[in-house]
Amino acid sequence: MPLQRRLDGFLAEGPLPGHELRRRISQLTGYTRPVSDGSLYPAINRLTRAGLIERRADPAAGGGARYVLSLTAAGRADMLQRLRKPADHEITDFTRFYVVLAFLSHLPDVTEQHAVLRRRLEFLEEPASFFYANERPLRAEEVADPYRRGMLLTTRATSRAERTWPREALGEKAPVFDTGRTDGDPHAPAAPAS
Repeated sequence: MPLQRRLDGFLAEGPLPGHELRRRISQLTGYTRPVSDGSLYPAINRLTRAGLIERRADPAAGGGARYVLSLTAAGRADMLQRLRKPADHEITDFTRFYVVLAFLSHLPDVTEQHAVLRRRLEFLEEPASFFYANERPLRAEEVADPYRRGMLLTTRATSRAERTWPREALGEKAPVFDTGRTDGDPHAPAAPAS
């Protein structure tokens, strides 16, 4: 239901005509998750039938066939519940998590917001790689292929950066690992002994 999360997230900020809603959704996810009329309008119709979205004629359209969409009380309650407990794939998938993050401030309880950030941070701190040797994640320094090494180095830098902000928002410092790493990157080589 990633499209639903984007629909109700923007509608939680106020009523919108369908074309404006589509523009905002496209700006949020861009080319990575394009939204077509063939997926947007059936989703709007489904959510309207479910009582989560209300559709009214747009008074600014001057009697035309345009509508303004708004989130109902049931739609807001549904949105808040899905923000409190995002699906695992919404925590682990970069683009889907950013959609959650875009609307996380709609949760009125900071404790609940922080619980979602902690789930993402826990995921980011798990050892992982694109490449493995006997189920052990390979570090960039262990990969001879320059392109694969480039993938791992880029991912390492992105992962470090992505872990910084949630830690700051949660008031936490980067963990110090017993291997001597202080950057919180489980794939980084150990820091040299002083």
